[in-house]
Amino acid sequence: MKKKIREPMIARTAQETTRHAIKALLVEGPLSAKEISAAVGLPEKEVSSHLDHIRRSLHSTGAVLEVEPAECRHCGFVFAKRERMSSPGRCPVCRHEAICDPLFSIRRLPEKEAG
Repeated sequence: MKKKIREPMIARTAQETTRHAIKALLVEGPLSAKEISAAVGLPEKEVSSHLDHIRRSLHSTGAVLEVEPAECRHCGFVFAKRERMSSPGRCPVCRHEAICDPLFSIRRLPEKEAG
């Protein structure tokens, strides 16, 4: 059996937490939970709880967690109203399980000008 070559995990300092590492990744650009999981070295199921916490904590920093919703590859249904950070299991319209994962990124909000 052929072994899959894995990309090296992001090296973290002693002061950096898992959530700091995830935030640093999301500032660079949109990533799926699978990509975050591979980069940080966490199981994919744990990533969704970290993303939910990051979404709530970003409010005070003047940034927002943007979520590009999951989409069915078969019929094109977009899971726009979904609040959960995990990927859906199957499409409610056509029942296919071929779902594009949601993508996450962090965007800074523009500061309001005093006027």
